[in-house]
Amino acid sequence: MTTESADAYRSARVPPPPTVPRPAAAVRPPRGPGRDTLPPPRPGRGVRRRTVAPLMAADALATAATALLVLGTATAPAALGLLPAGLLLLHAHAGLYRPGPAPRTLHELPTLLGRAAVCWCAAAAVLAAVRPGQALSPGLLAGAVAVHTALVCAGRAAVHRARRRAARRRPRATLIVGTDPAARQLAAVLHARPEHGMRPVGVVGPPSLPPGGPVAPPGPVGPPLPRLRSAQDITRAVIQHTVRDVVFTLPPYGDPHTTALLRRFIDQGSAVWLAGAAAAREGRTPHADSDHLWGFACRRLDTAPPRHGGAGKRLLDLTLAAAALVVTAPLLLGCALAVRLADGPGVLFRQERIGRGGRPFTLLKFRTWNPCDEHEAATRWSLDGEHRMSRTGRLLRRTSLDELPQLWNVLRGEMSLVGPRPERPFFVERFVRTCPEYGARHRMAPGMTGLAQVHGLRGDTCVEDRARFDNLYIDGWSLRQDLLILLRTVASVVRLEGR
Repeated sequence: MTTESADAYRSARVPPPPTVPRPAAAVRPPRGPGRDTLPPPRPGRGVRRRTVAPLMAADALATAATALLVLGTATAPAALGLLPAGLLLLHAHAGLYRPGPAPRTLHELPTLLGRAAVCWCAAAAVLAAVRPGQALSPGLLAGAVAVHTALVCAGRAAVHRARRRAARRRPRATLIVGTDPAARQLAAVLHARPEHGMRPVGVVGPPSLPPGGPVAPPGPVGPPLPRLRSAQDITRAVIQHTVRDVVFTLPPYGDPHTTALLRRFIDQGSAVWLAGAAAAREGRTPHADSDHLWGFACRRLDTAPPRHGGAGKRLLDLTLAAAALVVTAPLLLGCALAVRLADGPGVLFRQERIGRGGRPFTLLKFRTWNPCDEHEAATRWSLDGEHRMSRTGRLLRRTSLDELPQLWNVLRGEMSLVGPRPERPFFVERFVRTCPEYGARHRMAPGMTGLAQVHGLRGDTCVEDRARFDNLYIDGWSLRQDLLILLRTVASVVRLEGR
């Protein structure tokens, strides 16, 4: 429906490929962020489940015990169905199930007291309306809040102590993103203080730094840590050590490379922490008593994982693609007949492209030109002024009708109606090396059109701009946005804004 994500190699923004011998076999997909992916995310998106479940159990048991003590056995069963559920929701909304690196019950006390008061006041109001004879007196209500808060604090304190003991025994493998000396000092602290539950296994440095050896924490506190710069090194470390925590000592949105790393770790379910200057610059001020790693200000980065569509997006694709194939069937037959009469046999053009997760698939189009061989089709960028393109081919490309067979790719689940435009393996490998955000596009299935295309980023345009728009679309995905992009695409096709 729209033009290719890259159709001209005239731009000086992308250097021309070096002369390479023609391969005898088909072009293979690259090895990089699109191919070597991190392990699948675990439920919870980085939240420590062994801590969350005990905290919820402690809160529920404290609520049940308080209800039995205050309301008695006659009224308590009716309240046990509502009080624990309401309290758990209030605590979750307050972030009490996302503890910091050094949680303390006294730091949580004001929040726990306020939530207990709200919960018991609501329960007292409901009880007075349903059973006026058993309404709670002010003194009894205050006692219920006090007992409830004491029991909750005792339970949570026990959970926090157990967590610190478990963290000392089995700290979680952690990557540190930053530069010296902050990264080296933080690694030394985490080695010396295992109660924080983090065991550094590598330092991820910006690729602009000159090559160097391992990062050695000062003093006999731990082994030297390897420096990780390439995507392959990071993936290897994550898989080898089962990394689930990442600590940024740099502002996470300071440059494109750091932003690409942040997207990568969030998308794979890692718990992301900001430490040192990064924690002080981003968001709220860390609490001096609990939000620290032995003096390094630290807090969890509250970033919701990007939504990738799921069942809703797939249902929209199936419905609209099937309807479009039925409606455009006469047009498809007409285009096929025109290509057959103008250019001879071989109506469809098949080409390998890179899809979601770096997996290759075969993209379908109406043939608009005749490449010399498979190598030329896979590595040639520009078709401007191509003398082998007939009038029919130019018309199909101008009207974007050559893209209609990709509706079949959508039905097969290889593509979506809206998403990042897929590219050939030869160029994906080059763009991943030169553009830090390009690999993150493969988090979502490729589309026939996308946010970059409706903003005019087609043909001879900047690769960095297209990658930025594609990642913006993925991070803020919604069905409403998909429908708006489809409408804008139809308008651009009607105005003949194709190649």
